[in-house]
Amino acid sequence: MDAVTSAADETEVPTARMLAWARNSAAYRLAKRMMTERELSDAIMRKARQKFEGISQAQVEALGSFAITFGRNMKVLDDQAYAEIRSNSAARSGKSKRAIARKLQEKGVDREIVATVLGEADDLRAAVVLARKRAFGPFRKTEADEKQRTKEFASFARNGFGFELGRRIMQMDLDEAEQILYGDP
Repeated sequence: MDAVTSAADETEVPTARMLAWARNSAAYRLAKRMMTERELSDAIMRKARQKFEGISQAQVEALGSFAITFGRNMKVLDDQAYAEIRSNSAARSGKSKRAIARKLQEKGVDREIVATVLGEADDLRAAVVLARKRAFGPFRKTEADEKQRTKEFASFARNGFGFELGRRIMQMDLDEAEQILYGDP
């Protein structure tokens, strides 16, 4: 009975080789790019299943947890910082709060962190940035027909902006749009 119990315990605990691999793999991944805890854990667990033949589910999960702990201890794994950096970058490139929130939640960032980070985001400025990038509304070079306006509204909707905000941007003049973008007095 003891041999059976010890054999079962061995399949629950990762070996020293597995832990060393998880540490090295986590360090490599985190050196390449910033990740959320869930992204790192999922990547380590997926690769562990491929790398180690006959690995148990408990060992796979332990390696995922070990990688997260390693990342936190090295101060390179922080979902709050990840969310702040990604949301600021996305807002500067013309993404709506809704689109940013959806992307962060897909990456595994907690809803409370997402809500905190997006509290200061400005959808108006992000919509003006999108209009500038796509030459919509006040940034349009020529007068648009109804078909073009419909396409522009659809683009705002696909990027997570509401109809009212899209209409406001479309009715803006260039000076007002530049005031929002650059804050010129």
